[in-house]
Amino acid sequence: MEAILYDSLKDKKVICNLCNHRCIIKNSERGICNVRENRDGILISLVYGRLIAQHVDPIEKKPIFHFMPGSLSFSIATVGCNFKCLFCQNADIAQMPSDRDGMIAGEYCSPASVVERAKKTGCKSISYTYTEPTVNFEFILETARLAHTEGISNILVTNGYMTAQALKIIGQYIDAANIDLKAFNTKFYKRYCGANLEHVKNTLKLMKSAGIFVEVTTLLIPGLNDDMDEISNLASFIAESLGTETPWHVSRFHPTYRLTDRPSTPLTTLVKARKTGMAAGLRYVYTGNVPGENGENTFCYNCGKVLIERWGFNMKKNLIEKGLCPACGAKIDGVWAE
Repeated sequence: MEAILYDSLKDKKVICNLCNHRCIIKNSERGICNVRENRDGILISLVYGRLIAQHVDPIEKKPIFHFMPGSLSFSIATVGCNFKCLFCQNADIAQMPSDRDGMIAGEYCSPASVVERAKKTGCKSISYTYTEPTVNFEFILETARLAHTEGISNILVTNGYMTAQALKIIGQYIDAANIDLKAFNTKFYKRYCGANLEHVKNTLKLMKSAGIFVEVTTLLIPGLNDDMDEISNLASFIAESLGTETPWHVSRFHPTYRLTDRPSTPLTTLVKARKTGMAAGLRYVYTGNVPGENGENTFCYNCGKVLIERWGFNMKKNLIEKGLCPACGAKIDGVWAE
């Protein structure tokens, strides 16, 4: 399928305007994501509708904690990613085209079939997740439009590298997003992700201003992005630029892909990061990849009462009533199912 958001250049070259890499792609070559190919001056999406993953997940797995908690989300992905994270948690599919000579795998599905499967499985939302959804932009756009007509919400789980142009087109159909803010220093982004931090910060602000419900996730990697001063600066950015009501997930790293020389994140680091986030003014800070810890629960920021109790991706109890704390009446930020 012909891609959108590209311009023609001389000598059959094109510039892709979908993400902030803005790849200039020669004829017969692909962009950084390895799933968009220039064929005689026409940019083609190689992954339109070719789904490598389709699962029914609890929405908490995204992780999304403040948007219809306890509901199910039909989760889909294609291969490919516009980042090259050395610590990629889903490298087998996200980096498949890059690591396996351009290989594109996946079962063809139509937008209508995805929406129908979401309805049949009782899902309240469709999540574009597992790999970077931006690279499957055309399919997601059509699916998200159709989902809205059926009363189904749309969720992006993304690295936040799409251009403002792309966000303007799709933003009206996106209800919630979890954006990876992988670190708060430019060197980390360049060396370990092959990207630029400033573009991610700008996308976060744009998503918030577009009315999308935003949650943020940071995977803490020992010795690389777990300095408490940096974490404090990151938390302050969220509080000041997105609002203190923005949920922040600090997650545990496990050695994987091309970053196996680092140990798993100590629990003490996650606890310190959570306290640092709260000290920066954030109302809701969660620890991830550590089931059974107190940091999975939602507390009232005003009186401290436990409002949502979780174990891993499962919600065990939800005491929020009409968006309010039953103990003190404080408004709890989020989108709550009636």
